[in-house]
Amino acid sequence: MESRIDRIKKQLHSASYKLTPQREATVRVLLEHEEDHLSAEDVYLLVKEKSPEIGLATVYRTLELLTELKVVDKINFGDGVSRYDLRQEGAAHFHHHLVCIECGAVDEIQDDLLGDVEKIVERDWNFKIKDHRLTFHGICWRCHKKSDEKTENDKQ
Repeated sequence: MESRIDRIKKQLHSASYKLTPQREATVRVLLEHEEDHLSAEDVYLLVKEKSPEIGLATVYRTLELLTELKVVDKINFGDGVSRYDLRQEGAAHFHHHLVCIECGAVDEIQDDLLGDVEKIVERDWNFKIKDHRLTFHGICWRCHKKSDEKTENDKQ
Protein backbone atom coordinates (compact mmCIF):
# COMPACT_ATOMS: atom_id res chain seq x y z
CA MET A 1 0.00 0.00 0.00
CA GLU A 2 2.81 2.42 0.82
CA SER A 3 4.29 2.19 -2.67
CA ARG A 4 0.88 2.93 -4.18
CA ILE A 5 0.50 5.95 -1.90
CA ASP A 6 3.94 7.15 -2.99
CA ARG A 7 2.92 6.89 -6.66
CA ILE A 8 -0.31 8.79 -5.98
CA LYS A 9 1.72 11.42 -4.11
CA LYS A 10 3.92 11.81 -7.22
CA GLN A 11 0.82 12.17 -9.41
CA LEU A 12 -0.44 14.94 -7.15
CA HIS A 13 2.96 16.68 -7.12
CA SER A 14 3.21 16.55 -10.91
CA ALA A 15 -0.12 18.42 -11.03
CA SER A 16 1.12 20.95 -8.40
CA TYR A 17 -0.85 19.48 -5.49
CA LYS A 18 0.36 18.08 -2.18
CA LEU A 19 -0.67 14.87 -0.48
CA THR A 20 -2.00 16.52 2.66
CA PRO A 21 -2.83 14.39 5.70
CA GLN A 22 -6.53 14.75 4.83
CA ARG A 23 -5.97 13.58 1.25
CA GLU A 24 -3.77 10.73 2.43
CA ALA A 25 -6.46 9.56 4.87
CA THR A 26 -8.97 9.52 2.00
CA VAL A 27 -6.57 7.65 -0.29
CA ARG A 28 -5.86 5.08 2.43
CA VAL A 29 -9.58 4.39 2.86
CA LEU A 30 -9.97 3.94 -0.90
CA LEU A 31 -7.02 1.53 -0.98
CA GLU A 32 -8.26 -0.43 2.05
CA HIS A 33 -11.72 -0.80 0.45
CA GLU A 34 -10.68 -1.09 -3.19
CA GLU A 35 -13.33 -3.70 -4.00
CA ASP A 36 -16.24 -1.88 -2.37
CA HIS A 37 -17.29 0.95 -4.78
CA LEU A 38 -17.75 3.45 -1.95
CA SER A 39 -19.92 6.56 -2.07
CA ALA A 40 -18.49 9.87 -0.81
CA GLU A 41 -20.50 9.40 2.37
CA ASP A 42 -19.10 5.88 2.82
CA VAL A 43 -15.56 7.22 2.38
CA TYR A 44 -16.27 10.04 4.84
CA LEU A 45 -17.56 7.67 7.54
CA LEU A 46 -14.50 5.44 7.17
CA VAL A 47 -12.11 8.43 7.17
CA LYS A 48 -13.88 9.86 10.24
CA GLU A 49 -13.18 6.63 12.18
CA LYS A 50 -9.44 7.26 11.83
CA SER A 51 -9.36 11.06 11.60
CA PRO A 52 -12.45 12.59 13.24
CA GLU A 53 -11.27 16.12 12.48
CA ILE A 54 -11.72 15.65 8.70
CA GLY A 55 -15.01 17.02 7.41
CA LEU A 56 -17.35 15.79 4.69
CA ALA A 57 -16.56 18.78 2.44
CA THR A 58 -12.84 17.92 2.58
CA VAL A 59 -13.57 14.33 1.56
CA TYR A 60 -15.76 15.54 -1.32
CA ARG A 61 -13.06 17.95 -2.54
CA THR A 62 -10.42 15.24 -2.28
CA LEU A 63 -12.53 12.76 -4.25
CA GLU A 64 -13.19 15.35 -6.96
CA LEU A 65 -9.47 16.16 -7.19
CA LEU A 66 -8.55 12.46 -7.39
CA THR A 67 -11.19 12.04 -10.11
CA GLU A 68 -9.81 15.01 -12.06
CA LEU A 69 -6.29 13.53 -11.84
CA LYS A 70 -7.62 10.10 -12.91
CA VAL A 71 -6.51 8.42 -9.69
CA VAL A 72 -10.13 7.36 -9.14
CA ASP A 73 -13.12 7.04 -11.43
CA LYS A 74 -16.51 8.43 -10.44
CA ILE A 75 -19.18 5.92 -11.37
CA ASN A 76 -22.94 5.58 -11.11
CA PHE A 77 -24.76 2.26 -11.40
CA GLY A 78 -28.12 3.81 -12.17
CA ASP A 79 -29.24 4.24 -8.57
CA GLY A 80 -28.42 7.94 -8.36
CA VAL A 81 -25.41 7.45 -6.07
CA SER A 82 -21.93 8.41 -7.24
CA ARG A 83 -19.30 5.93 -6.20
CA TYR A 84 -15.54 6.08 -6.40
CA ASP A 85 -13.38 3.35 -7.84
CA LEU A 86 -9.58 3.38 -7.81
CA ARG A 87 -8.28 3.28 -11.35
CA GLN A 88 -5.99 0.35 -12.00
CA GLU A 89 -2.41 1.53 -12.35
CA GLY A 90 -1.31 1.63 -15.95
CA ALA A 91 -4.81 0.87 -17.23
CA ALA A 92 -5.60 2.55 -20.52
CA HIS A 93 -9.32 2.34 -19.82
CA PHE A 94 -11.82 2.15 -17.04
CA HIS A 95 -12.75 -1.42 -16.14
CA HIS A 96 -16.23 -2.85 -16.69
CA HIS A 97 -18.90 -3.75 -14.14
CA LEU A 98 -21.58 -6.39 -13.70
CA VAL A 99 -24.43 -5.07 -11.53
CA CYS A 100 -26.92 -7.56 -10.11
CA ILE A 101 -30.48 -6.28 -10.27
CA GLU A 102 -31.55 -8.67 -7.51
CA CYS A 103 -28.96 -8.29 -4.74
CA GLY A 104 -27.09 -5.18 -5.88
CA ALA A 105 -23.68 -6.89 -5.99
CA VAL A 106 -21.11 -5.30 -8.27
CA ASP A 107 -18.44 -7.46 -9.89
CA GLU A 108 -15.59 -6.15 -12.01
CA ILE A 109 -14.21 -7.22 -15.37
CA GLN A 110 -10.61 -6.12 -15.76
CA ASP A 111 -10.31 -7.19 -19.40
CA ASP A 112 -10.84 -4.45 -21.98
CA LEU A 113 -13.67 -5.90 -24.04
CA LEU A 114 -14.24 -2.90 -26.28
CA GLY A 115 -11.03 -2.52 -28.30
CA ASP A 116 -12.68 -3.51 -31.59
CA VAL A 117 -15.76 -1.39 -30.86
CA GLU A 118 -13.53 1.64 -30.23
CA LYS A 119 -11.80 1.17 -33.59
CA ILE A 120 -15.14 1.03 -35.42
CA VAL A 121 -16.48 4.12 -33.64
CA GLU A 122 -13.30 6.09 -34.31
CA ARG A 123 -13.25 5.04 -37.96
CA ASP A 124 -16.95 5.31 -38.82
CA TRP A 125 -17.86 8.35 -36.74
CA ASN A 126 -14.51 10.16 -36.78
CA PHE A 127 -14.70 10.27 -33.00
CA LYS A 128 -11.49 10.22 -30.91
CA ILE A 129 -12.23 8.06 -27.85
CA LYS A 130 -10.43 8.95 -24.63
CA ASP A 131 -12.08 6.38 -22.38
CA HIS A 132 -15.16 4.20 -22.11
CA ARG A 133 -17.36 2.60 -19.47
CA LEU A 134 -19.44 -0.50 -19.75
CA THR A 135 -21.92 -1.72 -17.16
CA PHE A 136 -24.01 -4.83 -17.56
CA HIS A 137 -27.20 -5.14 -15.49
CA GLY A 138 -28.46 -8.65 -14.85
CA ILE A 139 -28.51 -11.46 -12.32
CA CYS A 140 -25.23 -12.48 -10.71
CA TRP A 141 -23.92 -16.00 -10.24
CA ARG A 142 -24.74 -15.85 -6.50
CA CYS A 143 -28.42 -15.13 -7.15
CA HIS A 144 -28.47 -17.79 -9.87
CA LYS A 145 -27.11 -20.27 -7.36
CA LYS A 146 -29.75 -19.32 -4.75
CA SER A 147 -32.47 -19.62 -7.39
CA ASP A 148 -31.19 -23.03 -8.49
CA GLU A 149 -31.04 -24.22 -4.85
CA LYS A 150 -34.59 -22.97 -4.23
CA THR A 151 -35.82 -24.78 -7.35
CA GLU A 152 -34.13 -27.99 -6.18
CA ASN A 153 -35.67 -27.66 -2.70
CA ASP A 154 -39.13 -26.99 -4.21
CA LYS A 155 -38.87 -30.23 -6.22
CA GLN A 156 -38.20 -32.30 -3.10
